[in-house]
Amino acid sequence: MKKSCIVVAAAAALAVAGCAGVGVQDKESMLSAANFTMKKATTPAQLANLKAMPQNQIVVHVKNGNNVYVYADAAQCQCVYVGNEAAYQNYQQIRIAKNIANEQLMAAQMNQDAMMDWGAWGPWGPGLY
Repeated sequence: MKKSCIVVAAAAALAVAGCAGVGVQDKESMLSAANFTMKKATTPAQLANLKAMPQNQIVVHVKNGNNVYVYADAAQCQCVYVGNEAAYQNYQQIRIAKNIANEQLMAAQMNQDAMMDWGAWGPWGPGLY
């Protein structure tokens, strides 16, 4: 009973950690890897424009009949990442590959925890089991 409770608690903790989402720095690294171009806000007018944009999400704009993807980050880098359709498709592939890798890591950790026979050690004490 105690062993299964530990496994269930570990699985729940890993599931919550896995659902935490991609951090801003992680997302910006993936955008760079996908060939998005980073442009820093260097003037007060650019910074004001940057702050008016939707933050930390990719937004599509149509310019000259082509999709342009923009990711704004006024809080950390004070920059925008700009990419075309090919860069956006690269980003989606990187994001999916990262999610799959994270799921495989979680499954491996859960399997490793399940293989441990902590019952042989007896109770750890109040609140530690």
